[in-house]
Amino acid sequence: MIHAIWNYRNFILGMVRRDFKSRYLNSILGSSWAVLNPLATIIVYTVIFSQVMKSRLPGVDDTLAYSIYLCAGLIPWQYFTETLQRTMTVFLDNSNIIKKVSFPKGTLPIFVLLSTTINFIIMYVIFLVFLFIIGRPPGVEILGVIPLLIAQQFIAVGLGVFVGSINVFFRDAGQVMGIVLQFWFWLTPIVYSIQILPDKIRALFSLNILAPIIEGYQNLYLQKTMPGLGAFLSAFVIGIVCLFVGFIAFKKLGKEMVDEL
Repeated sequence: MIHAIWNYRNFILGMVRRDFKSRYLNSILGSSWAVLNPLATIIVYTVIFSQVMKSRLPGVDDTLAYSIYLCAGLIPWQYFTETLQRTMTVFLDNSNIIKKVSFPKGTLPIFVLLSTTINFIIMYVIFLVFLFIIGRPPGVEILGVIPLLIAQQFIAVGLGVFVGSINVFFRDAGQVMGIVLQFWFWLTPIVYSIQILPDKIRALFSLNILAPIIEGYQNLYLQKTMPGLGAFLSAFVIGIVCLFVGFIAFKKLGKEMVDEL
């Protein structure tokens, strides 16, 4: 797989460029929307939740703490879900290429990962600029973002390839995963603090593989602390397992995809 990715690197990069350009085709502002959209999102969260709704974190007397908390969790969550959802449909979306051109189909999830990574980097840089403007720039602890992102995206790509492989043959798989993601979002402490939950319910959140990852981001920006090694290792192991399961499903079903498409 790594050998195929390297040999077809120009094909992958070409797909990424085409995807980025097609998003803003026939748009007056063009690629400027890649910056304007995330900028508007951060401004809305800051103004609506901090100033209008006066949202506050439990035990924290800070008008901007909730906005930072929300953005710290929501930005990587969007990166995760965009990668997962696009990987789930990547074989269907590119069925014409798969049927007409001979190339390793395993390069398509890599193209999706690179494309969504570009979107994430743009939004993340804007978030960092926002933190500098309000006087809350992260220090060296920002390096903790890297292992969290790696573990998170391992899970996203692994699940995406697994569901995407099945989705070619059973289209209900993608629909079911869409519903799962809706529940998954609200069962992850992104828009609320886990501290407000009863102890019995809080214990159940240990079953959510993304909960410690999202909490790691939030603690990094609010408390300036690096993510715990235990939480990262468990997420990393789960990510490796997801990649392995997704790869096995793809290997078993990949040969029949062309006929099914």
